[in-house]
Amino acid sequence: MHPFRQFIQQYISLSDLDWQTISDFLIRCEVPKDTLLLKEGMVCRHVYFLETGLVRFFILKNGNDITKYFTEIPYCFTSIKSFSNQQPALENIETLEDCVLWRMSYKDSQHLLRLPTWASFTRLLVQEVQVLTDEILQEMQTETAETRYRQMLLNNDSLLQRVPLKHLASYLGIAPQSLSRIRKNLPNALRN
Repeated sequence: MHPFRQFIQQYISLSDLDWQTISDFLIRCEVPKDTLLLKEGMVCRHVYFLETGLVRFFILKNGNDITKYFTEIPYCFTSIKSFSNQQPALENIETLEDCVLWRMSYKDSQHLLRLPTWASFTRLLVQEVQVLTDEILQEMQTETAETRYRQMLLNNDSLLQRVPLKHLASYLGIAPQSLSRIRKNLPNALRN
């Protein structure tokens, strides 16, 4: 079964006919590591399904590269505001690993909204992304970088091994040196 179909079916039931209609609009892309899929100021023209690899969303502020979040497999991603409103993006999206992506254009995704299963899937997915975004924002406002790093260590150790230290530090809102200190002291803290 196609990995994107499997992903969609976690949210809704999908008939073979509906899947065929959706799959007709998908384009498979093999994208190398360190590729900018979207640059700030450009309009996001696609929604993607990430089959393999890892993607990072980031902004540039006062010359600093600040990681907003990461997208891991299997999941969909886009610059939601830019894609939905077809306006210039305020963020950048880059591949951190070689990726296999399934791409769909804005025009095609809008056309598919006539299909009730696609409309339901996109609504449920957008709601889920909003909840995840709220959780990240709340953690950033209420938890220390060390606490957030510990949570990542407990919940998603594989991501920590795949993301360069500088991107992980910017995601946590600290300097790479501070993250190095947290990592160095963490084994002692876990024993207490």
